This record gives sequence, C-alpha cells and structure tokens, in this order.
Amino acid sequence: MSPPPHRLADQPARDLLVVPARYGSTRLPGKPLRAIAGRTLLERVAQVAATAAALAGTCDMVVATDDERVADHARALGHEVAMTAAAIESGSGRAYVAACQRAAPPGIVVNLQGDAPFVPPALVAALLAAARRSAAACVTPVVRLDWAALDRLRAHKRDSPFSGTTCVRGEDGDALWFSKAILPAIRDEAGLRAADPLSPVYRHLGLYAYRLAALARFEAAPPGRYERLEGLEQLRFLELGMSVHTIAADPPAHSMSGIDTAADLALAEELIHRHGDPHPA
Repeated sequence: MSPPPHRLADQPARDLLVVPARYGSTRLPGKPLRAIAGRTLLERVAQVAATAAALAGTCDMVVATDDERVADHARALGHEVAMTAAAIESGSGRAYVAACQRAAPPGIVVNLQGDAPFVPPALVAALLAAARRSAAACVTPVVRLDWAALDRLRAHKRDSPFSGTTCVRGEDGDALWFSKAILPAIRDEAGLRAADPLSPVYRHLGLYAYRLAALARFEAAPPGRYERLEGLEQLRFLELGMSVHTIAADPPAHSMSGIDTAADLALAEELIHRHGDPHPA
C-alpha cells in the first residue's frame, strides 16, 4: 500500500541553512547591500550558503532579514527569504524565527553570519555533518592562528577592538569561553614562538549549527551578563550550561574576521586583490 500523501514522518528530515541579513547595523548601516569588489556582501555570503546546502544534501537555504530592500535583493539573486522582526538583534534569533516558519521543523539549523563572505562552502557542509553526529547544543568552527596571523589580529584590534572573536577550548574540543579580547594571555611568548609555529590562540569563525530544541531554549532565555558585556550571543549557551562544541578548521586563504566596519570592507577588497576572488560569480 502506498503511504498517505504529506506523511512527513516517512520523509528524511531536512536541515536548514540560514543567512541572517540585518539592514540596521549600528557600525555599518545597510551592511548586506554594501559592495565588495563589485558584488554585495549578501550576494557573496548567499552564494557560499547555497553551495554548502547543495554539498551537504537534505538541506534548504534561506535569507532571513528585516528589510524589504535586502529581501528584494535576495529574491533577485534567486534565494528564498524569511521576513523577521527588526527588533531581533542576534543572528541566532533571526535563524530561529526562520526555522519556525518552515512547514516542517528542521533538525539542525545552521547560522551562517551574513558578514562572513570568505567562509569555504566545504567548511559549512562539514560543520553540518559534525552537528548531525554530535549531541552538543551547538557546533562551531575555530582556526588555530600561526604567529603571523596572531600579529595581524593584534594590529587589527588596535583600530577595530570589537572586530574578531577568540575561543578558549578544552582538549575534547568543547568551548570553555569566547571573547572579543585575545585569549589566552601568553607568558613566555618568545619561547613559545621558538618552539611551535602555531600560537595557542584560536580565532572563532562566525558560523553555527544548532539543534532546534537548543536554539528554542536559547531564545526563551534572556541575554546573559557576559553575553551583554562582550556582545557575543554564543556566550548565552555557556551561561545556560549548554555545551558548545568546536571543530578545528584550516585557515582560509582570505583570513579575516567578519565585516563590521568600513575598514573591514576595505580589508576584504584588499584580500581579494591580493589572493583572487574565492567565490567568483
């Protein structure tokens, strides 16, 4: 006998990849529509997301925004749009609302921050695969910095102190903390530089894969104290006692933090000029 129509339980659960694209950024208004080497930030990030969803399989992709200008641009690029309230300030919150709008609830929700144009699609797909295997509330990638990359991050933070996030992680890969400061502080740095080409600092990449139930709990809770102080939403998971697992990723050729300021836009264009476009149209 044929199964009844629309029997979703007999169909494989589909995951959801969300690109939150908030128009009203305080430091860079209209950020999703800003151009980087002739293509908008949204166009670049959405291309990464769509490619990653195809690589992962059984995964849909949607742009979540609060602004019709961003929505119109996303639709013109051929992407599905979820409209979300302007009052939602976090990418996680926008991803949760987009997930709740689906006809069937996704198992895993991936939040690819809308200001991360250089994330490799293969890394996004690998993160989703890791989340499918893990019981953690959230899975996110980190990159261990070599000393030259750490020096560049320090120099960048002199002008943009809240651009770029570091992660302290345990031996099992679970995150112990995230900060806009460069953690850990390093004693005897000269000796460590001589002994190891890699520093002990991990830079966090703005990419998350959540279990839907964990994301619902996150959204039901108020922002945590340290979340507010640091301006880092992932700290809410840790303050609630939920696990955040990290996977180590290779440093991307175009290595930089998210696009938060006009200086970041200029740096992104410089990287494209120096290394080529990682995701050409």
